[in-house]
Amino acid sequence: MEVLQQFGPLILVLLGLGVVAGLVVIGVREDRERDPLQDKLAYYTINEIEVQSLEDIELKVSFRDRVIMPIIKRLGNLVANITPQQRLESIRRLIEQAGVNSEPATFFIQQIFFMVVLAGAGFLLGFVVLSSDTLQGIAWVAGGAALGYYLPMLQLRSKIRRRQDIVIKALPDALDLLVICVEAGLGFDQAMGKVFEKWDNELALAFGRVLREIQLGKARKVALKDMADRMDVPDVNSFVAAIIQAEQLGVSMSKILRVQADQMRVKRRQRAQEKAQQAPVKMMIPMVLLIFPSMWIVLLGPALLQVMDTFGNL
Repeated sequence: MEVLQQFGPLILVLLGLGVVAGLVVIGVREDRERDPLQDKLAYYTINEIEVQSLEDIELKVSFRDRVIMPIIKRLGNLVANITPQQRLESIRRLIEQAGVNSEPATFFIQQIFFMVVLAGAGFLLGFVVLSSDTLQGIAWVAGGAALGYYLPMLQLRSKIRRRQDIVIKALPDALDLLVICVEAGLGFDQAMGKVFEKWDNELALAFGRVLREIQLGKARKVALKDMADRMDVPDVNSFVAAIIQAEQLGVSMSKILRVQADQMRVKRRQRAQEKAQQAPVKMMIPMVLLIFPSMWIVLLGPALLQVMDTFGNL
């Protein structure tokens, strides 16, 4: 009770910051193009409901959409405005590499939310549950805050690695399909369109985005470079560099794609062999920690019991 009385205001502040950060996370994740008023007007139009004025429609919009969500979005924009531009660009680049449809402000607010929540958990664990002294309690709070700060970054980098693995696995098959389409007489853009139509993975979605950017007027070389930057995969960088070079030098696109497809298949085979060589080393840890102790217990357990009975009767 003395701890609660002493640190009561701090607990209230942490809880308040946690609630605010959580609300801001929800608000920033909302679809920015969604307009509640327009949704309500569309609802009345579809159902042919007669209203007296626009004010009546505005009042029928929920309190959350009229008051809470605008405040939360302003808080999210405020966080983005006070963040250094270089930091925003680095986070935006990581978000694009992860393939997440989000904004840097959402990421920063997630960091604040987890910092507050885990710092509060460290405070309760250090001061209330374990009844630690002041220095140890502060260490628990600082450790929780540090973990909360780095947790969203770890999650984001994990998504980046998963996406890169998906792209690496899909690239050889995509190149084979590109080779077939180009040798059949289609252009390179049309061949990418076939990959986008046939498949539903990260690489196919990236090809679809490249095609949309080309249709909007961006040069194909620039669109492909942007795709490689968004993925940050060495194989994709090599593929894009070969395509750009072939376009500049006038080399046959089918030959370049054929060579790239052969190289990617060789690399995939080499990765599979590398993982097969690593499997025994990775299996050793669970065998030593889990399987061997169980085997020793099963094999030596009866003998140990007999020895204990023999010496116990003496």
